[in-house]
Amino acid sequence: MTDAAEKLVEAPVQAPIPKLESFCRAALLAVGADNATSDAATRAMMHGSRLGIDSHGVRLLDHYCWVLAGGRVNGKPQMRVLREFGAVATIDADDGHGALAAYTAMDHAVGLAERNGIGAVAVANSSHFGPAGAFAIEAAKAGLVGLAFCNSDSFVRLHGGAARFHGTNPIACAVPVPDQRPWLLDMATSAVPYNRVQLYRSLRLRLPEGVASGTDGFDTDDPELVEMLAPLGGAFGFKGAGLAGMVEIFSAIFTGMRLSTDILPMSGPDMATPRKLGAFVMALKPEAFVDRAVFDDGMDRYLASLRSSQPRAGEAVMAPGDREWAEADRRAREGVPIDPQTEEAFRKLAERFGLAMPF
Repeated sequence: MTDAAEKLVEAPVQAPIPKLESFCRAALLAVGADNATSDAATRAMMHGSRLGIDSHGVRLLDHYCWVLAGGRVNGKPQMRVLREFGAVATIDADDGHGALAAYTAMDHAVGLAERNGIGAVAVANSSHFGPAGAFAIEAAKAGLVGLAFCNSDSFVRLHGGAARFHGTNPIACAVPVPDQRPWLLDMATSAVPYNRVQLYRSLRLRLPEGVASGTDGFDTDDPELVEMLAPLGGAFGFKGAGLAGMVEIFSAIFTGMRLSTDILPMSGPDMATPRKLGAFVMALKPEAFVDRAVFDDGMDRYLASLRSSQPRAGEAVMAPGDREWAEADRRAREGVPIDPQTEEAFRKLAERFGLAMPF
């Protein structure tokens, strides 16, 4: 499909990255978050907005301000290691922001992997963490392979189902590549994330076929009528449902946190009750498995072969992350496009807290 919404071609304004970053951080501080929370949430949102993952970019700022102001998310958490056993650990996020929890967990996982070859960290008592790739890529920056998972509130039907069951339950993996940006996979296990539906509503676009359903579980292309999302895989949606279940196990079962069916909705009247999400991150040190030169050469050869593979007429083949890195370069020059709903939310935040608009 042509993803007009991801590129926001109809967006009326462009925000320079430095101003946008400053605005997000200032708004979060103004609503009562501490520096660590403000920095982590902004860092994660800007990862999404820089790379063109607008569904998990700065359009989340308004929601984050509401949950911090309402008390659902602890703006000054005291995160701590609950238990540690060899190369694995569990962190208590103290109902803090999910981005701070995931960054903290990945930092710990990288340290474990440097000593043991692998580090796996479960996160308890967390909240919405934004783009999963933001945390996987932290391991790649350190020369390690990173993975990140998180479950979320029930919004995706099962294959053949007509009721919400799993969350969008993302999977991310980042792999370092010599003299290149990382190979980066960041995907929901639903056909699209729900934030994408909201983005299409804002841009008044029809949804692609087979990504969302109405109340009866059958497809709809009208974002205003969406009651649930379809699992990844279309006619073979059992694959997406199975992947969502895997994420559920890592995120909820390993952490003792709530299943997707038990998590309070992300949107709703209750902005005071913590949602008790779980998450799971992992870091792997390549040279613990094979000589580093062999690993690096393998990634080089793999990507060179992939990118030189013959495309279909009028199309291009790309490795995971190629589109995002190209978009990051474009946005570094031109700024981040802001959809109408987000522009209006920014204006209200600016008025409420006396902030200068970022565009």
